[in-house]
Amino acid sequence: MKGVILAGGLGTRLYPLTYATNKHLLPVYNQPMIFYPIQTLVKAGIKDIMIVASGPHSGDFIHVLRNGKEFGIDHLEYAYQEKPNGGIADALSVTEDFADGGSITVILGDNTTDADIKGDVDKFKEGALVFVKKVPDPKRFGVPKFDPDDKNKIVEIVEKPQDPPSDYAVTGLYMYDKNVFEYMRTCKPSARGELEITDVNNVYIQKNQLGWSELNGYWLDAGTYDTLLTANVYWAKKAGSSAVSS
Repeated sequence: MKGVILAGGLGTRLYPLTYATNKHLLPVYNQPMIFYPIQTLVKAGIKDIMIVASGPHSGDFIHVLRNGKEFGIDHLEYAYQEKPNGGIADALSVTEDFADGGSITVILGDNTTDADIKGDVDKFKEGALVFVKKVPDPKRFGVPKFDPDDKNKIVEIVEKPQDPPSDYAVTGLYMYDKNVFEYMRTCKPSARGELEITDVNNVYIQKNQLGWSELNGYWLDAGTYDTLLTANVYWAKKAGSSAVSS
């Protein structure tokens, strides 16, 4: 299993902070934001990782992460997404050669979580798996609609719905088999001009190949002023609690 961290985009919701550097290099308490998804993958035993960047600050990652050895990464690669506003699926599309016909775990670079996904990684065989989390504001996310007769089955994922079909969010953490790139090529850009990862996930649903797992532990995307602040507070308190207990 290889890992992909999607760290592209222009970070416009965090202007003027992101005038100076890529959003995913902003601090979340005592380390750059992207350290958290790296740690999630490495903790799950994934040590062959590609980071996809875009925009004017793409080169900043090399100065911060170098070859990744200090994180326990065996092999770290970088790729460039030519269209910063092309969407999550567009960013993922540039990793096809890196995946090399194998399965991949994908995490968005602004996702911070202390959940342990190693069990799901070890069990994954084929199809796709999305990680979900109960949230107070599901309208901001892709929201799973569960089968009323089988709560273990997702029948559709609705992107940013006004009337959410559940109070769960599809987090920015996914697992895909080799078919993801083929399925992606059948999708068209959405009304906002992006290739949506929700559309890719819905292809897996239509083929009855999508599973899900609930993240146990803290999870938050730190892509807005409010969530960036919230994430900083959480990780600062956690670090403080760890220091006291040790």
